[in-house]
Amino acid sequence: MSLAGTQPRPSPAPRQAGVAKDERLAGVSIVARLLQRPELGALIGALAVYLLFATVDATPGHLFSSIGGMQNWTDAASTYGIMAVAVALLMIGGEFDLSAGVMTGTSGLLLGMLITRQQVNVWFAIVAVMVFAAIIGIANGVLVVRTKLPSFIITLGTFFVLRGVDVGVTRLLTNTVRFDISDQAPGFRSAQSIFGSTFLAPYNFQDAVLWWVAITVGATWVLTQTTFGNWIFAVGGDANAARAVGVPVARTKIILFMYTAMSAAVVGIMVALRFKGIQSGQGVGLEFFYMSLDRRLRLRHRSIAWRLDHRVRADRDHLRQLGLQLVLHVPRCDSFPRGRREHAGETARRERAAMTVTR
Repeated sequence: MSLAGTQPRPSPAPRQAGVAKDERLAGVSIVARLLQRPELGALIGALAVYLLFATVDATPGHLFSSIGGMQNWTDAASTYGIMAVAVALLMIGGEFDLSAGVMTGTSGLLLGMLITRQQVNVWFAIVAVMVFAAIIGIANGVLVVRTKLPSFIITLGTFFVLRGVDVGVTRLLTNTVRFDISDQAPGFRSAQSIFGSTFLAPYNFQDAVLWWVAITVGATWVLTQTTFGNWIFAVGGDANAARAVGVPVARTKIILFMYTAMSAAVVGIMVALRFKGIQSGQGVGLEFFYMSLDRRLRLRHRSIAWRLDHRVRADRDHLRQLGLQLVLHVPRCDSFPRGRREHAGETARRERAAMTVTR
């Protein structure tokens, strides 16, 4: 038996009760964490606006703060909110879409034309409208990425094209500026129950409010919890720096343009099914309403872009130092070895000396 096996092992030191906290770690209070969130500023602003209107409301019974009043202003805010989410993501990515408003009217008119003129099932018409919107969004994104022109110029052209098509084609087919949709069309009832019905009777909130909440929650999760959300922040902060660290800049921008156009199509479908028709001027001029809700995300956008830019600079300096080390350690390569080179030089000198003696 070895001596080492007979020696008892030392027991671990007992833990001291109430060990002091590491002084190098600074604690952050809950209030400080909340103040660091950009969403808190938007929430405080929304509450301030609500309290302002609720205070100055002089209607009998203060209808603004009642449930019936909430039904009225959430009806208008829901369609704005759906588009504002899409436009906010696009603006965080460094672009904006001036055709977002007119796209709602184009989508609704296309839906009405397919249902009324072509006698298409409503659900098939909805799918066709979404595909059309995706194509328009892809076209905007590809033109912005390929031509390097500002998105203001590209989408302004798209705005005028869609606006002209809305008025011209509608006047040509109906001799008016409106398409009506019959509630007897196949699939109309089921589609209207999802896109254009109400809930919470007898107050009858519009389903668009639920769509607005769901889209906002989904977009928030994508923006803050996914890799694609980091790409959006990076592309909007510095496209060159994002490209240097491997972010697919072109694909990210095209997806954002496509999502914006498809969101406009959803709003157009909701309006057309709810009112059983739509006019060619629907959505025109609402682009700036959608864009006005982007400021609450700018602070986080800038901070992430700043961190990304510093990371790219650090990587660039590291690669430069690595390249210098490689240059210093690479052995010299000539066309032939040193010994043969010296021998050739000595032979040439002897030949020149012999030629001089001969002369």
